[in-house]
Amino acid sequence: MASVPGERAAPRAPTGTRDVIWPESWRFETAVERFRGLVEGAGYGLVQSPIFEYASVFRRGFGEASEMVGKEMYEFADRDGQLLALRPEGTASVVRAFVQHHPVPPWKTWYLAPMLRHERPQAARLRQHHQVGIEVLGVADPDLDVEVIWLADSFYRALGLERYSLRIGSMGDETCRPAYVALVREALSAHRGELCSEHRDRFAANPMRVFDCKRPECRAVTGDLPRLVDHLCDGCAAHALRVQDGLASLSLDFSVDHRLVRGFDYYTRTTFEFSSHAMEAAQNAIGGGGRYDGLVEMLGGDPTPGIGFGIGIERVLLACDAEGVFAAAPPALDAFVVDVCGGDAARALTARLRSAGLRADRAFDGRSMKAQMKLADRSGAAVALIVGAAEAASRTVLVRPLRDGGAQRSVGFDDVLDALRKEVGR
Repeated sequence: MASVPGERAAPRAPTGTRDVIWPESWRFETAVERFRGLVEGAGYGLVQSPIFEYASVFRRGFGEASEMVGKEMYEFADRDGQLLALRPEGTASVVRAFVQHHPVPPWKTWYLAPMLRHERPQAARLRQHHQVGIEVLGVADPDLDVEVIWLADSFYRALGLERYSLRIGSMGDETCRPAYVALVREALSAHRGELCSEHRDRFAANPMRVFDCKRPECRAVTGDLPRLVDHLCDGCAAHALRVQDGLASLSLDFSVDHRLVRGFDYYTRTTFEFSSHAMEAAQNAIGGGGRYDGLVEMLGGDPTPGIGFGIGIERVLLACDAEGVFAAAPPALDAFVVDVCGGDAARALTARLRSAGLRADRAFDGRSMKAQMKLADRSGAAVALIVGAAEAASRTVLVRPLRDGGAQRSVGFDDVLDALRKEVGR
């Protein structure tokens, strides 16, 4: 019988997953905090949904013929025999919550959540990754599309990214898309033998997904097909033009890409994607989304327009690495308390400093003065606060700067807080 990975050897994280440890975790957390500040400043509130849903939520939203349902989604029957699925993306869960709880529209939400997909692991694509995103339910105005795209762009700017581009497109709607899909299906049928092996047998279920195929066979075929942008109904054409005008008015650079389709059945009208030019082209998407005016109805709710985007945190941090921006640089400690008199002073001082909003740490296990000073230096603290026998007897503390070569001085135990604030400028 084959052994379970990690059963005898030292355990490792499962394939396609990774641990995020300090100091990288600080960068992860800080990126999320910048996103939170940006979107909450625009009126979006946090929504938290379960990491698993009934599989029908995603099957109805993505479509049974989608690659997500057919290849990537983690599905399982629980002990009650209910078919569940681990969340592979954020939108369907948020919309399910909207249908279930009936919040008053417009409902502007943001989320932070792990997503799980069984796909071939790569440097920029993990089986478990984390996304931030926003969703808005109840507004059909194209100016909202502009706001949503602008917020994504603003997040990238807040991280220091510059080498990226924005592509936008339109998926049409129930008025114009069916006729166009039939036209594309007929055209692809005539070139079936020229398509890649995957789409040769699957294009009929959703012909538009062939536009998103990166294989040269499919790109050669789709290059000569009719463009959806030329077959939009008046309503979709006007919507697309208003979005483009709005983005231009906010000085956002973009290109219109008729190949830009989203992989899920629920998308309508506006689609968009951001790509990094500092990463390899095959894995350079750093976020995207679009409008999904039919998804609420697909999940059993009343017809309600919606739009949103998702941004993979791991992916966007790789883009930051490629550009050399937003490095992992967590704030250093203000003070490290060195106590060789039993630890009572260290216990009291660290609690006092932390309560005052200062960053402080200490040693444990009764270490020697030399060992504690090594820890103080390694911690990156600006100042060492030293309590030896003489200081304990006189209720004083020795304040020793560790970074700028300043002179050490003795202060009263009750005056440590003011003395430290002067040293660190806080």
